[in-house]
Amino acid sequence: MKQLIQNLKNGQTSLEDVPAPQVKPGTVLIQTRRSLVSLGTERMLVEFGKANLLDKARQQPDKVKMVFDKIRTDGLRPTLEAVFSKLDQPLPLGYCNVGTVLAVGAGITDLHVGDRVASNGPHAEVVCVPRNLVASIPAEVSDDEAAFTVIGAIGLQGIRLLNPTLGETIVVVGLGLIGLLTAQMLRANGCQVIGIDLDESKLALARAAGISTCNPSAGDDPVQVVESLTRGVGADGVIITASAKSNDIISQAARMSRKRGKIVLVGVVGLDISRAEFYEKELSFQVSCSYGPGRYDDTYEQKGQDYPLPFVRWTENRNFQTVLQLIASRQLDVQPLITERVPLSEYHTIYDQIGTSRAIASLLVYPEQLASPGAVQHTTATFDGRRGIAGIIGAGNFTKMTLLPALKGFEIKYIASANGLSGTTLAKKFSIANSTTDPQEILRDPEVDLVLITTRHHQHGTFVLDALQHRKHVFVEKPLTIFEEELDEIEQFFIQNNPSLSLTVGFNRRFSPHAVQMKTLLGSAPMNIVATMNAGFIPANSWVHDLAVGGGRILGEACHFLDLITYLTGSKLTAVCMNAMGTQPDQTTDNASILVRCENGSTATIHYFSNGSKAYSKERVEVYSQNRTLVLDNFRLLTGYGFKGFSKLKTQQDKGHRNQFRQLFESVQQGGASPIPLAEILNVSRATFAALKSLQRNEWVEIN
Repeated sequence: MKQLIQNLKNGQTSLEDVPAPQVKPGTVLIQTRRSLVSLGTERMLVEFGKANLLDKARQQPDKVKMVFDKIRTDGLRPTLEAVFSKLDQPLPLGYCNVGTVLAVGAGITDLHVGDRVASNGPHAEVVCVPRNLVASIPAEVSDDEAAFTVIGAIGLQGIRLLNPTLGETIVVVGLGLIGLLTAQMLRANGCQVIGIDLDESKLALARAAGISTCNPSAGDDPVQVVESLTRGVGADGVIITASAKSNDIISQAARMSRKRGKIVLVGVVGLDISRAEFYEKELSFQVSCSYGPGRYDDTYEQKGQDYPLPFVRWTENRNFQTVLQLIASRQLDVQPLITERVPLSEYHTIYDQIGTSRAIASLLVYPEQLASPGAVQHTTATFDGRRGIAGIIGAGNFTKMTLLPALKGFEIKYIASANGLSGTTLAKKFSIANSTTDPQEILRDPEVDLVLITTRHHQHGTFVLDALQHRKHVFVEKPLTIFEEELDEIEQFFIQNNPSLSLTVGFNRRFSPHAVQMKTLLGSAPMNIVATMNAGFIPANSWVHDLAVGGGRILGEACHFLDLITYLTGSKLTAVCMNAMGTQPDQTTDNASILVRCENGSTATIHYFSNGSKAYSKERVEVYSQNRTLVLDNFRLLTGYGFKGFSKLKTQQDKGHRNQFRQLFESVQQGGASPIPLAEILNVSRATFAALKSLQRNEWVEIN
């Protein structure tokens, strides 16, 4: 299928061949008929992409500070690689989609194949959208008109926050598409509306809809115009839908408001607010968030949990429905706002002129039939069926920034991604033959004998078992699984089948040249280890904290150091005790200390903290043994004290990824032992579950 994407590195907009997404539980698969180009939002993305690096930095000063912090801890080269990789990531364009339902996921009963729906899907021939971001289209509303649903909801949410009453005077500053829609909806609400803009053509559209207008470029003074039209009272409310860097707009909004008036910002303007202007009138100011309550809440959007209507009357989905009802009843007339209808294949006629376009609304028209919804082939590479041909399931940041750069020179036949776009982009960049959205295509192919799994944590165990049952060697990025019952199933698979298959988990730290040097120097004597992970703060709403998706940071990340302890001591872990700061026993944590006992008498302490400074090293390991000490700083500098013939090893940051994958492919191609013994993988995995049990029980937990 075809999809429009934006390259933030060079500003190029392109129409790409990508595999169609697969329907998932709680989602709707839609074949697109129309999509609306949001000229304001998409213009900003295109112009940002075309800007040089210096201008990009000026637009995002907060990101520049993060870059300098990363340089101090990780070094210049890894930081630059991360920055350029981020800029090279394609961005799907569009969020105003209309189409026909192709399939509905498990748990959806109120939508059916063939229904016409509006959603916030991107500019693509097929989109997969969570149920709460999809609304049924009334029969009276055409596809063209329904394309205004989502962008109309943005303006409607601004009105909801303003909460105007019948007869009030509301000023709309900025009569672009959102402004014109907002002004019409205010009129439908019984308000007197004054529209302000510099473009006479937009003002003419507003006047045709019964809206009073003001044109500052023609010499009108917005404050005086509002004073005149309100007989000296001032505006009851101001909705700012303009986009400008100047602070003049917010100042004018304050001066034209009546005492105790309300100002709601929907657009983007300078916000250097004068205290005196707001103080004297006791003005209220609020920023509107997109489509309404539920936006950016994964529980609502991704998991489909609706807010109860008696307590949250207007969610983003109910705002979608309201816009469609207004169009159906002809209280909102969007037909005059349509400037052009352009076939998807001629998208460039819109985007080539997007920086100077005076269009109000541009619609993309899609073909009735899909060319091909399946996998996309990117190379003519042939595979002879020898051992070591790989398929990758997952195309996120780890795959892009770590896995694929480390796999240069190895044969990769497939990459699978949920939405098709990220996998296709990586397939082109790294010369991978096929991009797909169906992981089963990889598992069914007899030529593929190694499957690398890099999805979100909750899918690891399922994919591992599925791949093993298809007689594939498996690499899975840590953790092996976040569900203990799946760990039992994996162990039972090896016990019952005794397969000549390898299972490797992404415990890469043991493959670092620093870790290898440490093990050589230390020998097999008992030791004490203090390991600190200055992991950094991750917001509470991130998927990694979700016990059902990420499993928490102890399962998902602290497992790295449990494995490193196993490697350095050469011993099984026998018991753990975890203490955490400020957490309840049934909650996950990312500020904890784990005490570890080893079978050979060694002991270790792992400090996993998220409340430290970014300027401090992210990872630090200290080992004490036989009157000797080793200190490893951020996998860049290893310092020895008391060792004859060794004092220091300094390298670029090397956490062992390349060495791990080299050994992995060699073991698959040539046979022999797995890079990490299965018994150690299972032991470390059980140790992470035991750590969580220890926190719940407030006691030491033995590792079976």
